[in-house]
Amino acid sequence: MTGPKKLLAAAVVFAAAAVGAPAASAASTITNGGFESGTSGWTTSSPNGTQGASFTESGGRSGSYRLSHWSSSAYQVENRQTLTGLANGRFTARVWVRSGGGQIQSYVALRGCGGAEQRTHVPVSAGALWIQLAVTTNVTGGQCTVVLSSNARAGNWANFDDVQFASGQTSLPIRGGDVSTLKKAEDLGGVYRTASGQQQEALQILKANGMNLVRLKVWVNPADGYNDKAKVLAMAKKVKAQGLQLMVDFHYSDTWADPGRQNKPAAWASYNFQRLTQAVYDHTYDVLNALKAQGTTADMVQVGNEINGGMLWPDGSTDNWDRLATLLKSGVSAVKAVSSSTKVILHVAKGTDTGAVRWWYDSAVARGVPFDIIGLSYYGYWHGTLGELQRTMFEAAPRYNKDILVVETAYPFTMDNADYEGNAFTDASALVPGYPATSEGQLANFRDVLSVVQSVPGGRGMGAVYWEPTWYAVPGNNWDPYDPSTGSGWDNQALFDWSGRALPAITAFNR
Repeated sequence: MTGPKKLLAAAVVFAAAAVGAPAASAASTITNGGFESGTSGWTTSSPNGTQGASFTESGGRSGSYRLSHWSSSAYQVENRQTLTGLANGRFTARVWVRSGGGQIQSYVALRGCGGAEQRTHVPVSAGALWIQLAVTTNVTGGQCTVVLSSNARAGNWANFDDVQFASGQTSLPIRGGDVSTLKKAEDLGGVYRTASGQQQEALQILKANGMNLVRLKVWVNPADGYNDKAKVLAMAKKVKAQGLQLMVDFHYSDTWADPGRQNKPAAWASYNFQRLTQAVYDHTYDVLNALKAQGTTADMVQVGNEINGGMLWPDGSTDNWDRLATLLKSGVSAVKAVSSSTKVILHVAKGTDTGAVRWWYDSAVARGVPFDIIGLSYYGYWHGTLGELQRTMFEAAPRYNKDILVVETAYPFTMDNADYEGNAFTDASALVPGYPATSEGQLANFRDVLSVVQSVPGGRGMGAVYWEPTWYAVPGNNWDPYDPSTGSGWDNQALFDWSGRALPAITAFNR
C-alpha cells in the first residue's frame, strides 16, 4: 500500500504534536516543508474535531518523513502555514502529493494572499509515484497562507511532502478542444445545450466554460468530404469569430493517421520520395495560406499526428529516420513560410513512455528537425498514470528546452453505448484507479490532467486539448469516413451527453 501505514501509536504521537504546532508567522519562506520535524511550523485544524487525521510518518519523498491525512472514520483536516513579509507580486507553492482517491475534496491552496483563494485538487496517484502540484497567486497584502486540506471519507488517504513557496508563477495558456467532427454534427442537425438545458452553438458553450483553443484535423481527400481544406476553412471562420485560437492538425492521409496507421493519401501513393516531400510542402502551404488569406491564420500547427512510427509509410517510417526528418522539415518549412509566428508541434502518442518519447525527440533533434512545442497524447486507460505522464514531461521540457502540450486527452463518463457503433474504449477494468466512468470521474480526470501539466517547471506546461468533446451520437456522424453506416465511437467520452447537454467535466476548462 502506498498510503499511510496506520501505525496507531506513531499516528497519535505525531497528531498530538500537530494540534499544538504554531503557525510560521514571521517568515517569508516555508519552515519544515519536508516534515522532518513533525509538523513544527504548521497549524492543524478541523471543523469537526478530527485533527488526529493529520500526522507525520516515515516514507517521505526525499527525506525520512511525510505528512499524511488518514482516519478509519470520516474526517476534515487541514494544515496551514502563513508566510509574511512578502513583496507584492506573483508567488507559487509547489507540493509533492500522493492520494488513493475517494475524498470529497483534497487540495493544495493559497489563501489570504490579497485576492480569491487559489486551489488545485490532489490527483489520484494510482501507484507509488509522487506528483508535484503547483498553485500560483498574486500577493498584494504582504502575506499568504499555504493550505493542505482533506475532506474525506473513512479510509481515504493523502500524502504531502517537500512543500516550497517562492516568487514566480505558473500558467496554463492552452485549454483546448479538438472539434473536428463538429461541422458534420451540425450539418446533420446535432444540437448542443448548456448544463441548464439552453440550446446554443457548441463553440459558444465551450468558450463560456473556459475553452480558448480549437484543434481541427486535415485530411487530404476524405471519402465523406469532411475534414478537408474547404471544411476546415469554414470551421476556422467560426473559431476565430468566437475569439478562439486555432490549431491545425495535418494527418497527411485521406483517413485516420495514428501510431497504428500512417497511410499515404491515394493521390500520393505512386510518388517517388522527392515528389512526396514536395507534396507535403505544397499541401501544408496550400491549406495554411488559404486560412491566412481569409483572416484566420493558424496559431499552432501539427506536422503529423501521433507519429511515433513516422508518417506516410513506408517512406517516412522511423525505420528510415533520415527520410522521416526530410518530410518533417518540408512540412515545417511550409508552416513558417506562411506565418513565421505560427508554432510548430511535433506530436507523439503515449506520453507516459518516457524512454520512447526521449528516443523519438532525440532522433528528431539529432537530424535538425525544427519545432517549437512537444505534443503528447495521454489517455489514462491506455497509457498509464498521471505520475508517469508527469515524469515524462519533467524530463522532456528541460532536455529539449521546449514547451509541452498534451494535444489529446479524454475520459469516459459512462461505459454504456449510445448507438450501434462500438465505443473506442470499452474495458472497464482498464479505468484509471480512482477515476470511475461517471460524470464526476470524467471531471476529476480532466481537471487533474490540467493540474499535472501546469506543474511542469519553468512554466513549460502549456495545457491540454480535450479530444472530440462534441462528438456525441448524432445519427450519421460516422466513425469511418468510408462507411456512412457507422456511428460514433466516442459518445461515452464526449463532454456532452447523449441529448447534447453539457456535462460537468466541461467546467474543467475554466479551472
